Amino acid sequence: MAWRDELALRSRRQADYGWRVLARVLSWAEDRGLVAANPRARGGRLYRGSRADKVWTADDETNFLAKAPSHPHLPLLLAIWTGQRPGDLLRLAWSAYDGRTIRLRQSKTGARVVIPVGAPLKAMLDATPKRSTLVLVNSDGQPWSPDGFRSSWRKACAAAGVIGVTFHDLRGTAVTRLALAGCSEMEIATLTGHSLRDVGAILDAHYLNRDPALAENAVRKLEKRTKTPN
Repeated sequence: MAWRDELALRSRRQADYGWRVLARVLSWAEDRGLVAANPRARGGRLYRGSRADKVWTADDETNFLAKAPSHPHLPLLLAIWTGQRPGDLLRLAWSAYDGRTIRLRQSKTGARVVIPVGAPLKAMLDATPKRSTLVLVNSDGQPWSPDGFRSSWRKACAAAGVIGVTFHDLRGTAVTRLALAGCSEMEIATLTGHSLRDVGAILDAHYLNRDPALAENAVRKLEKRTKTPN
């Protein structure tokens, strides 16, 4: 921990990265009986980044679709309407789409999800030429590499004047929009592949507590249940 804390004087994030690498080494050694215990087990994190408030607004989406080049439009709608991770969307094959649903297995958790395709996304999918076995391709019709996609996405956001949010933030944005539409946590988890605990954490700590639309919805619901005095 002293070594970790010394690294933290220069960068807390780098100190945490070194700590995680050490943890894997020690965990491997403990599993094989090379060490009696993993002394790093309760070290904790020093750096805690936050994506609170990092939600795509309706204006962000409108500006992106109006001003960004056309080839990133489908990634935007896929992310908003499915709530899936960037890596899973970049690997999404046309064979996973049957005209009504998208079926995929999430690479991070192994969870299998069946996603009904909303009308805006269906319209764009059905109008997209199949130039590859993968759904998402660059302007040359080739599948994106992760680095290539990030570079293209940054340029598209700059062209559209969308700042302060990333492609990954669309996953949380999807959770938020589903909740604001009245979906339960179980419904959201079934669609996005989150655990119920993760959905609750997202809604509680990062997104919904920042959205003034919730307060408006709450007051309108209270008005409907409140009897008007005679």
